[in-house]
Amino acid sequence: MHRVIGEQDIEQTRWSVDDALACYRDLVRTRRFDERALALQRRGWMSGYPPFKGQEASQVGAAHALADDDWLVPTYRSNAMQIAYGVPMSDILLFRRGHPEYVSDHDLNVFPQAVPIATQIPHAAGIGMAMEYDGSTDRGDGRGDGHAVCCYFGDGATSEGDFHEGLNFAGVFDAPVVFFCENNHWAISLPRERQTASDTIAQKAAAYGFEGVRVDGNDPLAVRSAVADALESARNGDPVLVESLTYRQGAHTTSDDPSRYQDEREDLPDWRTADPLERYGTYLREQGVLDDEFVSTVEAEAEAELDEAVEVAESTPEPTLEDVFEPVYDERPPRLTAQQQWLEEFTADRETEDLEH
Repeated sequence: MHRVIGEQDIEQTRWSVDDALACYRDLVRTRRFDERALALQRRGWMSGYPPFKGQEASQVGAAHALADDDWLVPTYRSNAMQIAYGVPMSDILLFRRGHPEYVSDHDLNVFPQAVPIATQIPHAAGIGMAMEYDGSTDRGDGRGDGHAVCCYFGDGATSEGDFHEGLNFAGVFDAPVVFFCENNHWAISLPRERQTASDTIAQKAAAYGFEGVRVDGNDPLAVRSAVADALESARNGDPVLVESLTYRQGAHTTSDDPSRYQDEREDLPDWRTADPLERYGTYLREQGVLDDEFVSTVEAEAEAELDEAVEVAESTPEPTLEDVFEPVYDERPPRLTAQQQWLEEFTADRETEDLEH
């Protein structure tokens, strides 16, 4: 499932001009979010941040393929996908400042971000199996309402045991899950060829009894088509592994220095390392559907949205120690209460020491 952008007119695809412009709008929104978040982290506004510049088209395209009732299982780098799916920017900023995952009152089907690598993959398989058990999927026999799960992860996650266990369960039990692997070519400091001897990540799906496809991750319309087809297949009981070929332009995180190990960019084709926002904008202009006025409007709206998100984050009271312990159990065990008491005493002692000095 690979095509070079510009190969088709928009009218020859399944997506309308409005669809194409909606993708562009979200590319701008998420690019501006990434730039603002990185700048905020650099001045100490939050402790750490995982940039995603260069991967916006992949994530936005996938998000636009999701139906309102589908479930998204994200990771720490899927911020563009979450924003394009409707998660408020302020929620993601607050999470990075130590608040609970979702502060706003949105009702989206989005799970918490998984920070440990690949742990969300078995969860996604389990969610899909639960949907099948309670009739949330439709196998063509009239039952269920056609829900599916989209599980996001990076190429490095395919080296973890959780990847194999999750896909194996999905294949055996026909779980309605799309496993969306964003292949950035690098898993922190190791290139893809040091992660696997397979020619592709997509071909790994064959070992679990279902289809694997590859798509140009810098083409949001192609990604949207690939993921939409995969979701339709999943709703019918056939999970799919989608490998989206993209390339992140920045560091793995704000604590990483890619110059220490990343010297193989020239080995990748131009379509993969090109800036997806510039590339897609050029395509839309060639199709005659994008002009300077629309670009200016979208950029101004994105900046205003970000200003409001930062204001919300800064005006939200800091989390308390109680917030760390309260949502863990429905009925709190004694050991957790003892841990909270110890932390409160420790914190009070430190504050006293600071005042004395």
